[in-house]
Amino acid sequence: METRIFSVFLILLGCLLPAFAQQVPPLVVEPEVDRRQINDADIDTEDFEVGLFYGQISIEDFSNSSVTGLTLAYHITENIFMEASYGQADAGLTSFEQLSGGAPFLTDDEREYRYYDLGIGYNFNGEVFVKEGWALNSDFYLMVGGGSTDFGGDNHFTLSLGGGYRLFLTDYLALRLDVRDHIFSSEIIGEKKDTHNIHYSLGASWFF
Repeated sequence: METRIFSVFLILLGCLLPAFAQQVPPLVVEPEVDRRQINDADIDTEDFEVGLFYGQISIEDFSNSSVTGLTLAYHITENIFMEASYGQADAGLTSFEQLSGGAPFLTDDEREYRYYDLGIGYNFNGEVFVKEGWALNSDFYLMVGGGSTDFGGDNHFTLSLGGGYRLFLTDYLALRLDVRDHIFSSEIIGEKKDTHNIHYSLGASWFF
């Protein structure tokens, strides 16, 4: 008899437990995690760069001269940019002119050296650590482009190769050191040949 009552009790308990389990909400454990306050960094959006430069240019066969000019660049991405540049100089005398004392190859107007370039460059970003806790952003970049050079009374298609180094003093002001080789064909002093006209310049640029 007791065994039968115990069996009935187990059957009733088995029927009631699922219904009771549905009525009791599951226990949810809320983790206690300290939330950090994160401030989004201000990202500069200056894509245009305008600069001025001064330096020396070695015009092949016509000695060294001072060169001045300006640049205007558009930064497509952090690494890729396009740049237009203009420079001017006055060519010196050739070695033959200096030694012979004869008639010059070029007139004063023809000695005016002007070039216009449009090129594309690639930045390799870096940093310069001035002291502990103080670092300046920098770029080393390579460039290739083409344009025109007015020299010797003629216009010459010009291939421009070079590179440079940019040091950011602020987020909008940078110092630049550039090296360029302007390559064009010339027959001013004899047979036609490819001339290499290398210039070194130091300048400053502004981002806006």
